[in-house]
Amino acid sequence: MLLWVSLLVLAPVSGQFATEAKPVVFLHSPWTTVFQGENVTLTCKAFHLDASEKIKWYRWYLMEKTQSETSGNTHEVHESGDYRCQAQDSPLSNRVGLLFSPANLILQAPLDVFEEESVILRCRAKANTVLKTIKLYKNEKVLEDHTVEIPVEMLTDFHIHQASLKDNGKYHCTGVKEDDQLVSSNSVKIEVQELFPRPVLRASSTQPTEGGAVTLTCETQLSPQRPDVQLQFHFFRDRRSLGSGWGSSPEFWIHTIWRENSGSYWCQAQSMNPSVQKQSQRLQIQVKKVVPDIRIYPRPELVFEGQELVLICSVNGVPGPITVSWYSKFKLRTERKLHTSSETEFKIPVVQKSHDGEYYCVASNSRSSFRSDPVTINVKVPVSQPVLTLSPPGTWTFVGDEVSFDCEAQRGSLPIWYQFFHEGVLLMKIEATLWRTMSYRFFLTEEHSGNYYCTADNGLGLQSSETLRLSVTVPVSHPILTLRTPGAQAVVGDIVELHCKAWRGSPPILYQFYHEDASLESSSSTSGRGASFNLLLTAEHSGNYFCEANNGQGFQRSNTVSLSVRVPVSQPVLTLRASRAQTVVGDMIELHCEAQRGSPPILYQFYHKDVAVGNSSAPLGGGASFSLSLTTNHSGNYSCKADNGLGVQQSEVMLLSVIVPVSRPILTLRAPRAQAVVGDVVELHCEAQRGSPPILYQFYHKNVTLESSMSHSGQGVSLNLSLTANHSGTYSCEADNGLGPQCSEAVTLFITGLTGSRSGPVATGVTGGLLSMMGLAAIALLFYCWLPRKAGRKPTFDSSRNQSASDPQEPTYHNVPSWIELQPVYSNVNPNRGDVVYSEVRTVKVENKQAAASDPELLKNTDSCVIYSQVKGAYTAAPKPQLLAASPPQR
Repeated sequence: MLLWVSLLVLAPVSGQFATEAKPVVFLHSPWTTVFQGENVTLTCKAFHLDASEKIKWYRWYLMEKTQSETSGNTHEVHESGDYRCQAQDSPLSNRVGLLFSPANLILQAPLDVFEEESVILRCRAKANTVLKTIKLYKNEKVLEDHTVEIPVEMLTDFHIHQASLKDNGKYHCTGVKEDDQLVSSNSVKIEVQELFPRPVLRASSTQPTEGGAVTLTCETQLSPQRPDVQLQFHFFRDRRSLGSGWGSSPEFWIHTIWRENSGSYWCQAQSMNPSVQKQSQRLQIQVKKVVPDIRIYPRPELVFEGQELVLICSVNGVPGPITVSWYSKFKLRTERKLHTSSETEFKIPVVQKSHDGEYYCVASNSRSSFRSDPVTINVKVPVSQPVLTLSPPGTWTFVGDEVSFDCEAQRGSLPIWYQFFHEGVLLMKIEATLWRTMSYRFFLTEEHSGNYYCTADNGLGLQSSETLRLSVTVPVSHPILTLRTPGAQAVVGDIVELHCKAWRGSPPILYQFYHEDASLESSSSTSGRGASFNLLLTAEHSGNYFCEANNGQGFQRSNTVSLSVRVPVSQPVLTLRASRAQTVVGDMIELHCEAQRGSPPILYQFYHKDVAVGNSSAPLGGGASFSLSLTTNHSGNYSCKADNGLGVQQSEVMLLSVIVPVSRPILTLRAPRAQAVVGDVVELHCEAQRGSPPILYQFYHKNVTLESSMSHSGQGVSLNLSLTANHSGTYSCEADNGLGPQCSEAVTLFITGLTGSRSGPVATGVTGGLLSMMGLAAIALLFYCWLPRKAGRKPTFDSSRNQSASDPQEPTYHNVPSWIELQPVYSNVNPNRGDVVYSEVRTVKVENKQAAASDPELLKNTDSCVIYSQVKGAYTAAPKPQLLAASPPQR
């Protein structure tokens, strides 16, 4: 792993930290690579602008994730990765990469390497690792070769003295163990950084004026990773040292600079430990010669008799301290000195006509004197306020009339400049040298309405006349109707402003608003800003609008503006349309969603259990439909949403129950022994494998209803019979869940034998008859099994599927209670659908009752060799069948 030594963002030395600097992370120990199990202490050094403020917390980051927060600036770590720290009110520091290595040999290097520093690279072996030879490599080339034995926790240091750019590169070390096994360390990339860059000399001015001050600044940047390093500075002009030599301040002040101080300036910056010295580029400073600017200003500029006169001597470019002398030259008189002081003002408290003449000032310093140009003071009579009159007289005029404005000042020294203004805009300027009255003539247009005035000026003060109002009556122009809505679209409930304005026309103007030729509102405007009318929108406000403007000179009508009011959709209604009252698997149903209100187009979306199943758009409004071919998965809650861009509305939830018709039920007869005997209890179990509950089951004996039972769980039902001789015959069952009944196949039950109360001869006769019939059946079975073999086909049974093939004497059980040893299972066997009904009896020896009872395949196997027999039971007149209560199936 390469460990990059990163250069942090540095702050300028001059001015120290102009902006908030990043904190710096320091390591203790100083190495970026250590062995696993060791700890490294991080120290976060923050540089606050306000040093007096106490830092309340430090935050530590590993791989950009917050690891911890501490009140102190130290943090102990033991995981590899990039670490950063952050102090209160400061940015994040730069990343510091640490490696906790599991290797046997590591190369340790410091986090930062700066120029002229002595650097130690430590090649360190793990505990209990003894090396015979250690080599240090730079860029894959050997630098030093040490043949040493390193006991536990010993190490080898390699030194770089006075580091420079030539020492940059990738370093690693290798070692050879006692068994000549070579081990290699991690790689470390060394980049020697500048402790501080070459300084730059800056001057407050490179072209100062002699007599001024100049500040020299030696600017450089010191790395925050070396906060203990102190910089010193030295300033030079050409080859001459300035000041007292080296100092800690990066600034040097020249309080007064003269032309002989022009030259080439430069500075040096140095650090003591390590010893690094750098020199700036040379900076040319050229001191400019003084170009004095001496001017005299009277205040006020127009001098009136009896007023105070202040003369101001403006002195620029003359290095001080200075003194100012005042001189005057009157008509037919010689010059004379009036006053001398350090003040730049000279006052005449009450000016007289005799003060007419030329004035100037002289500014002097220790080296020379400088004279201003003279200024002439003339005391004159100012003009009086002029009077503006309109000819012909009157304030109401019409477009096309010719009018004349006359402006006259009764007093004032000639020449006088007259100016005519309309609403503050200059119309004409004319000089009157002989007459005191001047005129301005023009033909009226609508733009000439407004305020007029004139001014008179003879250089001694501007005077303005009173304002004269001229009203030019202008017919109204075609008004413009504007509809202002709060949004891009007009929606029901919005407040729409109808604004009507005629851009031309003399006020007052009467505005009338119309909707589809029906008058809405009228309003008079005296300001010329138009009139407005507000509407709280309903759906009926869609249509065409226009307005009219009239100021008595004839009305004008605006263009028609159409307004389309959009209506948000109402809550949609979801309807399920099916071909029958109950929805059944396979049916096609239609989901119809419709919002009674809402502007088209409307997008409808259909949802099943909050999952979108389809969408449809109604571009002209109305509803939309979505069709489904039902499966059992379609049961559940349905809803729909309507959206026309003005908000989404959701319908009420509707529950859809998909009903599955019952499948053909299976009737199973369960007896306690291989042959049913009078007095046995037989369980009739009827079950449909598919079908939505509730399911009504009915049991039949010779097509006569025995019992009915309702199953609400979807499972089958059972009926128990205590057998009599009358119970022989066919049994069936029927299942119905309201979608049509389904009937099972018929199962024939034969009752063999009598109860124990029969006489011995009868039992012996019955037994002999049964044995004879079983012999005939055995012969038939052998013939049945031999015939397919002779024909070249497989036998009808498959020993792999019929466990009874190996022992035909052992009965087979299906869902047999564990307390019965031998229990036959009867099912209907009539492959040829003839008139003869046989009973199929299969038996196996039950070694594991639970296994036998849980194997449904035993009854499903119809390919095995079976013995068919027709069994007739000898009995006397049997009593009426006894029906036991139906019980749920035993599973």
